[in-house]
Amino acid sequence: MMNKQSEHLSKKQIEELQTNFIAWYQKKRRNLPWRQSRDPYFIWISEIMLQQTRVETVIAYFYRFTEKYPTIEALAKSDEQELLKVWEGLGYYSRARNLKKAAQQIMTEFGGVFPNEIEAIRSLKGIGPYTAGAIASIAFQRAEPAIDGNAMRVISRLYGIDADIAKPASRNVFDAVLRQLIPVEAPGDFNQALMDLGSGVCTPKKPVCTNCPLKNFCFAYQTQQQDRFPVKTKAAKPKDVYYFSVAITNEIGEYLLVQRPDEGLLAKMWTFPLVEVNREVFEAAQKNFAKEETLNLFSVAEELTLPANLPQNVVWQKRHLGEIRHIFSHLKWHVLLFYGVAQPDFVKPLKGHFVPFNEFSNYVFPKPQQKLVELLEKSKR
Repeated sequence: MMNKQSEHLSKKQIEELQTNFIAWYQKKRRNLPWRQSRDPYFIWISEIMLQQTRVETVIAYFYRFTEKYPTIEALAKSDEQELLKVWEGLGYYSRARNLKKAAQQIMTEFGGVFPNEIEAIRSLKGIGPYTAGAIASIAFQRAEPAIDGNAMRVISRLYGIDADIAKPASRNVFDAVLRQLIPVEAPGDFNQALMDLGSGVCTPKKPVCTNCPLKNFCFAYQTQQQDRFPVKTKAAKPKDVYYFSVAITNEIGEYLLVQRPDEGLLAKMWTFPLVEVNREVFEAAQKNFAKEETLNLFSVAEELTLPANLPQNVVWQKRHLGEIRHIFSHLKWHVLLFYGVAQPDFVKPLKGHFVPFNEFSNYVFPKPQQKLVELLEKSKR
């Protein structure tokens, strides 16, 4: 798990490392909006937003979110569709739903005051070990590690740790090391220094070791083995899933939107109707529906047929409008967009209704739907 040459730093070395690291952070720290306060609410919101999302993207969302929901109470009372609209584009929408549930927990179980003990913080919906450690250390000065990919990469190189960071059990190895390193007088600064070092200096590829405040203590740097650490097995490839999306208009040019189920992926969000197909059907549609025939319409009865489980009593345009792809953590969506006109006997789905194009902004669209709307707009032009 750990190279014997660097298994332990002496107490004096640890103290010197802490001093150098905190000084570096105070000088080089990123100027981020959630760092202007130690309010646990703002730190919590930022940490949840930063999961799977770039810092540059989060900043605008953070301002918008905290302006609409400035307090725990405001978040607890939020309307879910409005909440998802504010979150729209960040993805992983369960994060937003869990924020509301955790805010309600704080109101009912902690009297509206964000808890300051690590176990209480961990009890909140959607908060795992990393987020709890970040909140506890930054907001409440608890000497708790915040172990994410950045922290594990830095520490694995610093100590020469070859534990596979893709395995959950390896977290215990890094937890033990970090508890030796975190200074009790500045745990929040230390954890944020790890975040900044990992994102800007000790990067996954081509780390800028000459700029690193820890280089004199770093096993990987001293032995020129930066590329060896961290050890990480490759994640499983996302599963390919294939869909036809259908933009259906009525006689006055409104488009059919349907709401997804209350649970599961993209729960309660709005999209054009989606029909799952197999790869063979998808690829045949890619090739055989003639894009150049932009004005011809065909019905499902003709030789170029669409799957029978598409909405019925629709006249379809004899081409698809293009393809979008979207990768979730475990799925890769491939979606072809078709256009059709509803006939007088068309029966809309139970959870669907026709919406004017200029009112789409009132509905919560997941990223794939936003891409489909862009395709539709492009075809109009």
